[in-house]
Amino acid sequence: MENIVNALNNFFWGPWFIYGILLVGVFFSVITRFLQVRYIKEMFVLMFKGEKSEKGISSFQAMSIALSGRVGTGNIAGTATAIGFGGPGAVFWMWAIAFIGAATAYVESTLAQIYKEEKETEYRGGPAFYIEKGMGQKWFAVVFAIAALLAMLVLMPGVQSNAIAGAVSNAFGLEPWITGIIIAVLLGIIIIGGVKSIANAAQVIVPFMAVAYILMAIIIIVINISEVPSVIGLIFSSAFGAQEIFGGIIGSAIAWGVKRGIYSNEAGQGTGAHPAAAAEVSHPVKQGLVQAASVYIDTLLVCSATAFMILFTGMYNVHDEKAADENTFIHVGEFNASELSGEEQITFAKSIEAGAAYTQYAVDSALPGFGAPFVAIALFFFAFTTIMAYYYIAETNVAYLFSGSAEKIGIWVAKIVIIVTAFYGTVRTSTLAWAMGDVGLGLMVWINVIAILIIMKPAIVALKDYEAQRKEGKDPTFDPIKLGIKGAEFWEKRNKQ
Repeated sequence: MENIVNALNNFFWGPWFIYGILLVGVFFSVITRFLQVRYIKEMFVLMFKGEKSEKGISSFQAMSIALSGRVGTGNIAGTATAIGFGGPGAVFWMWAIAFIGAATAYVESTLAQIYKEEKETEYRGGPAFYIEKGMGQKWFAVVFAIAALLAMLVLMPGVQSNAIAGAVSNAFGLEPWITGIIIAVLLGIIIIGGVKSIANAAQVIVPFMAVAYILMAIIIIVINISEVPSVIGLIFSSAFGAQEIFGGIIGSAIAWGVKRGIYSNEAGQGTGAHPAAAAEVSHPVKQGLVQAASVYIDTLLVCSATAFMILFTGMYNVHDEKAADENTFIHVGEFNASELSGEEQITFAKSIEAGAAYTQYAVDSALPGFGAPFVAIALFFFAFTTIMAYYYIAETNVAYLFSGSAEKIGIWVAKIVIIVTAFYGTVRTSTLAWAMGDVGLGLMVWINVIAILIIMKPAIVALKDYEAQRKEGKDPTFDPIKLGIKGAEFWEKRNKQ
């Protein structure tokens, strides 16, 4: 099983794909004239302007669901793993993929709004919908929907629940299977209520925990304020191989930074496009800009908070991936140095698995006795809301594939499967959990990026229309017929009414 998963990972995440994703982000940034810079203020203004309706959720709720998917294990354990295998330079490449990924997030989320549908009492949309309507390729849309269901229900929930179980066990000594039961019960209670229930939970939990987590990082930065220049210098020098100790792993820094950056901010994955389609807005570009902002919040704020806490305190190891022995390190952190010394301390440090434990030790070194429980609680809420977002995405793809009674049955099956896989994730090894998560991520990114490269034109046309209306002092509204955009039946019908 593990060999198959690793082989798929090597295929999905080969060097050509890593650099390809970077180039796609640069391409979208250029073609949108770096909207992620030009509209940075408007992104955050629009975030709080949209109003929810009977069938749609507000812009803030849509962003909260997207953030609940983005802000999760990738921010705490994923950032730590990137440092553990790519060195401090991986943080720079996470920033880079977030900056250019904001343009990618804009394109996919705007397309989701343009091609969304009104199904029964809710708006539905996402890659499967815009692939079918924009490309006219139903089979390709079905392939994405199936890949999304496989990733969201089977491959990726285990990463989140596994990280929760590990952090809770480290902090409170609770057996993983007990944590698994708690996750399963809470998840079942929330997802039974559907998208509105998920949106209501996400809009409260995500902002609260994100602010609390960032405040903790600020406290640690203030405590270590004299180290700020050297840590920032370490990140930049390591990113380009200028730092002698990390010079030999520049390829790993880029690969792990991009991989974990995409895992965290999900730009190009297509996941953020699903809740984007559910938002009630007058013009698709509005939600496209809001979703671009969520990439910034995720990586530039929450991931950076983790990175700084770890690097300021020195609580990290860096693996030498070129060595035959996986226990060979080019840097070993001073874990538990207050109690151990010499070879004992090094042996103990090497036993710390790359992931949430780095963050726990980092917080604990600044605030003794507080690190493990704080990170465990933060990780619980971040990762739990991510599993909620995964379910919502899965439900949307079930709604795409089926209708009527078949859709209702499919949704109940999805609920049962994600509850079971979330529980199973707590009791399997973290290495296998992450590897399976990477396969699921790679599968979706592959299909979605190919699609948005082919059908990006409506998102660019919509942006120009939005800009033109803004210059005229109007609150932009969307008319696909006027713009020559075909297949946007929802908007055509809405304008007629």
